[in-house]
Amino acid sequence: MRSTLWFEYSGLLLFNIFSCCLFSVALEGPCLQITEQPKQRGFRFRYGCEGPSHGGLPGASSEKNRKTYPQVKICNYHGPARVVVQLVTNTKHPNLHAHSLVGKQCEKGICISDLQPKDSCISFPNLGILHVTKKNVSKTLEDRMSEAYILGYNYGVAIHPDIDSLSGETHIHRELTGRTHKILIRQSAAQQAKDMDLSVVRLMFTAFLPDGEGGFTRRLDPVISEPIYDSKAPNASNLKIVRMDRTAGCVTGGEEVYLLCDKVQKDDIQVRFYEEDETGNSWEAFGDFSPTDVHRQFAIVFKTPKYRDQNLQKPISVFVQLKRKSDNETSEPKPFTYHPQIIDKEEVQRKRQKTLPNFPDYGGAGGGASNMYRGTGGGPTAGGGHSSGGGAGPVACVCVSARASAFVSPFPPAECVFEPHLAELAKKHTRALFSYVITGDICNLLAPQRPLMAAQDENGDTGLHLGVIYSQTDAVKNLAQVITVIPGEDVLNMRNDLYQTPLHLAVVTRQKEAAEALLMAEADVTLTDRHGNTALHLAAQQKDGEMVQLLLRHRAALELTAMANTAGLCPLHLAVVANSLGSVRALLKSGASPEVQERTSGRTPLHLATEHDNVSLAGCLLLEGDAKVDSLTYNGSTPLHIAAGRGSPKLSALLVAAGADPRKENFEPLFFSDEECSALDEEAEDDEGYVPGTTPLNMAASPEVREILNGKPYQPSIAVEPQGDMRDLDGETKRALCQCVEESLGGWENLAQALGLGVLTNAFRLCPQPTSALMDSYEVSGGTIRELLAGLKSVGNSGAVRILQEHCMCDDTDNMHTTQPLPGRNHPLANTHTHTQTQSASLFSHILCSCH
Repeated sequence: MRSTLWFEYSGLLLFNIFSCCLFSVALEGPCLQITEQPKQRGFRFRYGCEGPSHGGLPGASSEKNRKTYPQVKICNYHGPARVVVQLVTNTKHPNLHAHSLVGKQCEKGICISDLQPKDSCISFPNLGILHVTKKNVSKTLEDRMSEAYILGYNYGVAIHPDIDSLSGETHIHRELTGRTHKILIRQSAAQQAKDMDLSVVRLMFTAFLPDGEGGFTRRLDPVISEPIYDSKAPNASNLKIVRMDRTAGCVTGGEEVYLLCDKVQKDDIQVRFYEEDETGNSWEAFGDFSPTDVHRQFAIVFKTPKYRDQNLQKPISVFVQLKRKSDNETSEPKPFTYHPQIIDKEEVQRKRQKTLPNFPDYGGAGGGASNMYRGTGGGPTAGGGHSSGGGAGPVACVCVSARASAFVSPFPPAECVFEPHLAELAKKHTRALFSYVITGDICNLLAPQRPLMAAQDENGDTGLHLGVIYSQTDAVKNLAQVITVIPGEDVLNMRNDLYQTPLHLAVVTRQKEAAEALLMAEADVTLTDRHGNTALHLAAQQKDGEMVQLLLRHRAALELTAMANTAGLCPLHLAVVANSLGSVRALLKSGASPEVQERTSGRTPLHLATEHDNVSLAGCLLLEGDAKVDSLTYNGSTPLHIAAGRGSPKLSALLVAAGADPRKENFEPLFFSDEECSALDEEAEDDEGYVPGTTPLNMAASPEVREILNGKPYQPSIAVEPQGDMRDLDGETKRALCQCVEESLGGWENLAQALGLGVLTNAFRLCPQPTSALMDSYEVSGGTIRELLAGLKSVGNSGAVRILQEHCMCDDTDNMHTTQPLPGRNHPLANTHTHTQTQSASLFSHILCSCH
């Protein structure tokens, strides 16, 4: 009985559940569902000039021996229906796409297919995608929007709010007669065309059910497929690292890596370094490169990023991969090893820590004198007289002197016998000793050691190398003086095992006196170390530039300014990379060409300054070096290409103000001929086959940079108030000062030098009113009235001095103003460039933008 009741209860429960499910389905009503998504990658969009595609758009699960195609199903419905397929954008709010669907059931860019009453699913086996040419996007999109509005197929897509609101629940034909609607559609098409991604589309399926009169007017909510990527588009291919020329680097980063890859888009790719340790902590950084460093979509030249731990003690492995910005897709990671930083690259510190040999004060006779005595007889004579026989000559006096007898007492009395060459050597040392004690000139003592000057230790270092390594400047001077008279031996220019000459070491260790002594002894400045660096290359990397100035005083060094090391870099390139304004100015002053190209990619110093985002050095090269602002690399890129691609507003403004052309094309094609058939359009017959290059405007990485390239003046994001007191001068006083300076001998140029703004002389010359520009720049850089007065006095402009003193109502310079000079500023009479170093960005932008 109990079991019977249980079965009755269970059956009632199941009936209720089943009834609820049927009622729920009935409430839901018919709906459209995608049962087979289109294949997202591997299908090519074809241009009209290429003819029809071979095979339709496959389904996601399609295989070689089992073909599938996009398919939809109308759920909860049995009967006839009409399905419309349209292309829409891959955006959050879909818009109609300008590309067209082509195939047997396609017309005017859309596909319409009827579902038979006996079927619940419908597939689309012959769909192709026709790629619109870039210049026809707006017109095609306008026609597509108009057609969708007329046929009532615009539900689910955004055209314009006023038009979208007209979409009802039924499909009815409408007339596009109102002028207002046409204007709205035209404006919307033009706006959407600007941002439309032509490399990706989605399919939008809309089903229409029959009404009581048999017309397909009852619309179901549309469904949209997964995105479909053009197989020829750079952002559609799978990311893959094919080859790298190095898989390890220093923790400090900045090392250049050549990476070969499958197709990428230059403005949509990153090189990601990352690490995930056992504790779950993660680190990531990105390689440094600009769009100009991506070659033909298949190669990237980038610089490695710094590792998070600069004090790494042992090598550590991380991973490197490609990452696409637009969809965050990544490639398969590859290993990369970071090595600890090598502080002592030239091994100077290691050698300084080497233990020196311990020489006894006496008993060993130093230098092997203990082995000079041979035989068992002879020795010192009782009378202490000089022996004239046996070739001993005057040497015997050394052996038989009573004072010396105490040092030779361990030896048995014997005749002092010398071989002829040892006797001669002893004579030389004796004469050298006597000469030294008489004259005090250590060179006399070193002279007999000349044959030993070429001796090298286990590191290949000579005595001259060691004197530099241990900072023994006097020893270096004396050795250099002695070595110069050694016949047939080029000891002065001998290289150690690291291929360094003593001059290389003197430059590396920044010993100016030692370097000058070697140069005076005629050391060869053209010799290179293992990296192809001459002494000038090494000096150019030092911040102060003093060593460069010292070397360039010698004629032979002047010929090295265009010499490249093994990395293809000349001294001026190295100075820019090292951010050494002093070295850059010294090299330019000596005649180094600012147009010299490094050997790897043809970059000039201005290109390198732009890559390092260094406004100060870029301004110096333009103003003092008169560098060509549109100089070209091997691929035709100008510095402005680099600045625009890196999104640098300051450098873009500086280069544009200096005359850079934002529409200059490089040799990188804006598009590739196998992907673009617009050249075959009727309207482009005259330009058939021409593929334009890429301009800085095409590469602009930010809206701000694009506005600057289009002529909008650069405005710093943060306005810095001048720190000096020049703003206290009223306009009338400034005008009087400018007039007086212009009428004086030497004019504003001498004053610019006195105020430390001589580097901007070329920029001032370009201005309509150079003196006014000078005063404005002096104020921007934080100049003071006190320093201006001192500068006017130094150039002898008494009239301007009088005007300034009258303004301050004081005849004495010390009492005229209490404002103190800015901290760190040098005397105003010195031609320094503190202005350009401390506020270079605002100063150069102010000068150049006012001159443009």
